[in-house]
Amino acid sequence: MATKRLYRSQSDRMLAGICGGLAAYLDIDATLLRILWVVVVLLGGFGVLLYIIMWIVVPNEPPVEWQPGPPGA
Repeated sequence: MATKRLYRSQSDRMLAGICGGLAAYLDIDATLLRILWVVVVLLGGFGVLLYIIMWIVVPNEPPVEWQPGPPGA
């Protein structure tokens, strides 16, 4: 059984891939998470610090190994 891990997204990123990776981990839309993040930053201000901490702590998504095969597979 594969365990679910939190990574910074390499494909769905605006700055560091935190929201894209967290959205993939929680299985929600990344846009909704980004809107929530902006609201948290505007209302409380601790969102910026949390984002920077996650940028440092959360590892990058491992690269996907390319497999030759038929198109669309």
